[in-house]
Amino acid sequence: MSVKSLIQYVVILLLLFCSFAPAQTLEDKMPAVRSSLYQPTVLVDCPTAGTLKRGSFNAVMRIYPKGGILTSTNIGLSNRLMVGIGYGAENIVAEEQPNWNPKIEFNVKLSLIDERLVLPAASIGFSSQGFGSYIDDTERYTFKSKGFYLVGSKNYPFLNLQVGVHGGINYSTEQEDKDDDIDFFLGFDTMLNHDVSLIMEYDFATNDDKNEVSLGKGRGYLNLSLQWIYADNLVMEVLLKNLNNNRKDATDIWRGLRVTYVEHF
Repeated sequence: MSVKSLIQYVVILLLLFCSFAPAQTLEDKMPAVRSSLYQPTVLVDCPTAGTLKRGSFNAVMRIYPKGGILTSTNIGLSNRLMVGIGYGAENIVAEEQPNWNPKIEFNVKLSLIDERLVLPAASIGFSSQGFGSYIDDTERYTFKSKGFYLVGSKNYPFLNLQVGVHGGINYSTEQEDKDDDIDFFLGFDTMLNHDVSLIMEYDFATNDDKNEVSLGKGRGYLNLSLQWIYADNLVMEVLLKNLNNNRKDATDIWRGLRVTYVEHF
């Protein structure tokens, strides 16, 4: 599937959705806002400054190419501190033996500053969870983990939408490919209506373009997610990654699914 075909496909889906949407009431015309229980802590792969609230947890399942499934869970230990673990394998949906990731991965995020009228929210964190296939030769995932990071997030009104803008800097600990540069990322999320949300992110991938064993071509990774918020605490997503054909070993767009369930203890 080419990028042009993908764009045409997404536009057609959005037009069909708008065409069959029911007539709006005055309440429906108000800006769509996410449930207080489900606030994004991550875009596609890149983190936001958001954390889970105290006493809440999520369960996340990603389905990715080569029959891969990655499961993770995060817990809000306080309104500022969130911790989580993740584990997965390729060939789960296949007729071959599963290819398990070598270890359980961890993440922790600490909220430093709450969002103000002018200032963005800010958080620091660490995540060892990369995405896609695990490559034994260079001891890394296809899409490197963020490692140590600092991220800021701010919401802005735009027309009748609320748009969340995010940006950060990170330093991955996956360095066996000898590419240990500091990396940067940007992204946004917005509710298109009360049920559908759009997320986009751009990872500069400056830590994956240095030598012959790097997977990137130096263009960075442009990723997109289209979310269906089925309930206040259940979100299903289509994930489309590497839209700008940055990976040397890829011949098409990376496609996957993600389901997120959020609940209180």
